[in-house]
Amino acid sequence: MIVVTGATGNIGRPLTRALAEAGEQVTAVSRNTVAVPDGVRHVTVDLAEPTGLKPVLAEAKALFLLLSGDLHAPGAKPAGIIGLAADSGIRRIVLLSSQGVVTRPLGTTRVAMRAVEDAARESGMDWAILRPGGFASNAFAWMESVRTRQVVAAPFGDIGVPIVDPADIAEVAAACLLDDRHTGGVYELTGPEVITPRQQAETIAATLGSPVRFHDLTREEAKAEMIRFVPAELADDTLDIIGSPSPSELRISPHVQQVLGRAPRPFADWVARNIAAFR
Repeated sequence: MIVVTGATGNIGRPLTRALAEAGEQVTAVSRNTVAVPDGVRHVTVDLAEPTGLKPVLAEAKALFLLLSGDLHAPGAKPAGIIGLAADSGIRRIVLLSSQGVVTRPLGTTRVAMRAVEDAARESGMDWAILRPGGFASNAFAWMESVRTRQVVAAPFGDIGVPIVDPADIAEVAAACLLDDRHTGGVYELTGPEVITPRQQAETIAATLGSPVRFHDLTREEAKAEMIRFVPAELADDTLDIIGSPSPSELRISPHVQQVLGRAPRPFADWVARNIAAFR
């Protein structure tokens, strides 16, 4: 049995579905009760209190670990989840980390994530680490403004990064959970192209078939919005990257292609699959 944390999110949902379709027994873990695919068990656990995972992990062979925003906050101890998994007899862990661990190693949240990576490596379990850059699904933050005002508001409108489709992350995670060849792999996951927020707005408009105006936010305005959902340290680290990406953060990684045997999906594919959210 495979345990998937963050099972209600943009990565966890397609990952749970992919594993179930591959014939695996899956336990989906989230804070809130949600619908899951047929044959998938759902368990409500807050990872801030990981002892609730004990009964689930005792029955499992593998764990996909996704840390929610509050587990990046000062004082959080997410590495304890890895220790609990190892003590429970889990044989394999796939950790969702961040590209910033190597591109911005001194950022507050990146230092903490590096410690979690180290805990996975030293756990005695088979492991693989995924380091995505920005997510295409961050565009969901624009749903309401597009629906009600035909506006996308974002900072750094003409600065782009190669954002990745969460469905690609999920497929890579499934491969790492199911295939021994990926043990010890560290995969940087990006999309196939550098795309700016303004270009993302244009893609949404073209798919909708109606105009969408772009509004440039200041960094301060963007941070005020972001800290409604994530710790301030994570907001600052993210804004540092998208406001002034380094050459390594602009690089198109080959790892999606290497693992899946196909190119990563472009942003336009993500928009086409999710356009109903913007209507």
